[in-house]
Amino acid sequence: MSKLKNNIIYSCLLGIAFISCDKNPSKDAQYEVEYRGALKNIMHKGDLSAPLELNSLKDIKHLYAIGAVEKLKGEILILDGVPFISSYENNELTMKRTFNKKATLIVYASVDKWVSFKIPEHINSYATLENHILQVAKAHGIDTYTPFPFLIEGIAKSIKWHIINWPENDTEHTHQKHMQAGLNGQIHKQAVELLGFYSNAHHGIFTHHSTNMHLHVKTKDNNLAAHVDALELGKKMILKLPNIKAEK
Repeated sequence: MSKLKNNIIYSCLLGIAFISCDKNPSKDAQYEVEYRGALKNIMHKGDLSAPLELNSLKDIKHLYAIGAVEKLKGEILILDGVPFISSYENNELTMKRTFNKKATLIVYASVDKWVSFKIPEHINSYATLENHILQVAKAHGIDTYTPFPFLIEGIAKSIKWHIINWPENDTEHTHQKHMQAGLNGQIHKQAVELLGFYSNAHHGIFTHHSTNMHLHVKTKDNNLAAHVDALELGKKMILKLPNIKAEK
């Protein structure tokens, strides 16, 4: 009788173990990444059409988004529902908080709560940051086989950026030309907020083939919002990931 009881207990424990191991972390996620447009359509087909109006997103709570304005005439950054639309035309940089724009490319998600992680000081380049985000996300329980958003805050050592202003008659698209068409520059030792989306399965969609990240930056003084081309992190910067265990 004792042996039978032990077998029943063992079977129950084994069943519980299988259920626990089979649990998919993404089921607990409080976000879903969506996108419209694709880099490969821009690069290979010259398709600058606008598949989404930003006004269609303005009622989404805790909206976070990055992308490019219709016809590649500016950059899109939305942080917790606040839009920062930057453009460079007639030799003038403008920043507008408006949803009255269309997007040629956009990736977005609604994130209610975030969890903060200190970034070690040796994580300071684009490449080391990319790998660090992956490892922290895995440890945090995020399903890294699906795209996820992240935030970085603090004082960056340097960030190279651009705001695209694509010539209407140019049909030959390259990554290098995108960085140079419009306004570009570099900021040093400034307080910044960075919003990024990570995915190892969306190359040519919302990340370039050489990276798993797409990043935009905004300075804390709100004087600049732009696409990130390269970066060097500063000390005591913070990585934020969606809190997948947050109560619904």
